[in-house]
Amino acid sequence: MSDQLQRLLEIMAKLRDPDDGCPWDLAQDFSTIAPYTVEEAYEVADAIDRGDMDGLREELGDLLLQVAFHAQMASEAGHFGFEDVARAISEKMERRHPHVFGDADAAAADADAALASWEAIKRAERAAAGAADGSALAGITRGLPEWQRAVKLQDRAARTGFDWPGPAPVMAKLEEELEEVRAEFEAVAAAPRDTAAQERLEAELGDLLFVAANLARHAKVDVGTALRRANHKFERRFRAMEAFAAADGTRMADLPLDAQDAYWNLAKAAERSSGG
Repeated sequence: MSDQLQRLLEIMAKLRDPDDGCPWDLAQDFSTIAPYTVEEAYEVADAIDRGDMDGLREELGDLLLQVAFHAQMASEAGHFGFEDVARAISEKMERRHPHVFGDADAAAADADAALASWEAIKRAERAAAGAADGSALAGITRGLPEWQRAVKLQDRAARTGFDWPGPAPVMAKLEEELEEVRAEFEAVAAAPRDTAAQERLEAELGDLLFVAANLARHAKVDVGTALRRANHKFERRFRAMEAFAAADGTRMADLPLDAQDAYWNLAKAAERSSGG
């Protein structure tokens, strides 16, 4: 184990020391730390998306701290320690890459073949462990962001042949779902206190988002990355709108929608002129 990794584990143990540790760290448990773990993973993805290598180094450190934190709490409870975590993932990686660490005859032809081998070994592991769920959808955690879980469900189903043959029928389905959403919006507008109508609208919006995720899968576009970039673009343009408005001596909140739209178009034009 490297000196710096050992240093990190000692720092984590010190923070959790019952006598001399940090009160905040001592007050945490697995459930309170889990949201920070998820957040740090997203910050890693954000640094990668921005091409910020200094930021990526820092965010990977933050994510590693989360692993050390969970491992320290598990060690205190007598469940396992950091070395057990490292050993388990090392054994799993070797076991699931026989084309690298095992029989040379098992070499994978390409990335798709390697992924297929990985999934086959996972299924065999679940069967050997006596997992009762024999579904093709078994093992997809409910802790994932729902957009990511939607894509995983679709991908697993596709491996059984249950999939559209290409993007065209998915886009047709998307248009169909959009029409159903429109109809439910009209129903809610006609009876705004009708909770059943609101629930139907929610269901149809869910169907629309599910199909949109499927379209991204057919396009081989990561939904999270696409949405994150759309968020960045919106934030960048809205901040530019605010700056333009401020330069004119006004605030966005004081403007009617048509004037706000004019600033939006100005922000878009400024991006295009700068190559953004």
